[in-house]
Amino acid sequence: MKYITKYILLIMLWAPVQLLAQQMPVLPLDSILQRVDRNNILLQSYSLKAESYKYSADASTAWMAPMVGVGTFMTPYPGQKVMEDRDKGSLMFQVEQDIPNPAKLNAKKKYIGSQGDVEMATRDITLNDLKTQARRLYYSWLIARQRISVLQENEKIMVTMKKIEEVRYPYNQSQLSSVYKANAKIEDNRNMIRMQEGTIAKARSWLNSLMNAPGNQQFEIDTTYKPGFQMASSYDTASLAVARKDVAKMDAGIRSMQLNIESMKSEKKPDFRIRFEHMSPLGEMMPKAFSVMGMVSVPIAPWSSKMYKSGIKAMQYNMQAMEKERAAMLQETQGMLYGMQYEIQSMQKRIEAMEEKIIPALRQTLDANFLNYQENKLALSNVIDSWEALTMMQSNVLDEKLKLYEMIADYEKQLYR
Repeated sequence: MKYITKYILLIMLWAPVQLLAQQMPVLPLDSILQRVDRNNILLQSYSLKAESYKYSADASTAWMAPMVGVGTFMTPYPGQKVMEDRDKGSLMFQVEQDIPNPAKLNAKKKYIGSQGDVEMATRDITLNDLKTQARRLYYSWLIARQRISVLQENEKIMVTMKKIEEVRYPYNQSQLSSVYKANAKIEDNRNMIRMQEGTIAKARSWLNSLMNAPGNQQFEIDTTYKPGFQMASSYDTASLAVARKDVAKMDAGIRSMQLNIESMKSEKKPDFRIRFEHMSPLGEMMPKAFSVMGMVSVPIAPWSSKMYKSGIKAMQYNMQAMEKERAAMLQETQGMLYGMQYEIQSMQKRIEAMEEKIIPALRQTLDANFLNYQENKLALSNVIDSWEALTMMQSNVLDEKLKLYEMIADYEKQLYR
């Protein structure tokens, strides 16, 4: 009865844990990348900056506030002798309004609005970097799960050998040191599992932060996912210019510069000003009077035209420099992608050889040695050597896979940077 009660309690404690594990959501990589795009706080800041440029562009078309003044006109100082009523002066009311050239306002509005496009292009670059970071974390989690599976499978072999040694020891068919050695290997194997669990916990926390979620929010990944790599037949600069986000940002910057040049060119167009003055005489003999004056600026004057002419020249040289930089960037990217492509292919062939030839041979060696060990024809140390060789090679394969997956992530980053 005591044992039955004990097992019931264990089942009651273990069932909620299993239920929680079953309810834990599984997030594919695409879902994580979408959440990063939608929820990341840093990315939201770029959208807000771009929105601010829209309002700044609207504000640039506003006119200056009118100037209103009240005072006296041709009024004699106190104590002066006034001969006639007209010498008493007048009270004056004045209104003045600057009227900017509409072409100038529209050109400036387009230039300021184009800076929002530059911010959104910067957002795309940041998003690409964050996606690469998320992919690398996802792949490290994926490899850590595979490591745990390999270590757990290998631990079963070592546990079996330990039990055999414990059975043989009372009959003087094994040494006590062999039992201790097997136990040490088991504990070392479990420590490696704990290390991989730490890697998973770190990857989960960082992915949560990228998705703007609580760092301790629990979820699992799709362990069946395998990063794919599709070899491109060629990389032409035209297609790279469409795909790469940094080139899109540079194009947006060039367009913004061009609009700035148009805005500077519009500075040679005149602005206007209108002034209205109303005089009410202090004497009864003088009539009420007014004055209306229209003014226009003359920006083509040599001493004022130097400002916008030199500014236009400077901006044109900057545009030419950015176009050269854009061409150099595309050329460099083209060579880099070809190199990364060949490196990935080489890595895939190495991993394929290790998985299809080396690991099967080491596994066969371990199986043969273990069979001889069971028949008491081989010492435990020889089996442990075979076990360590297989474990080491499996670990090396997973190391190479992680490098391959990270290379694929970096390749995609450079392709869409």
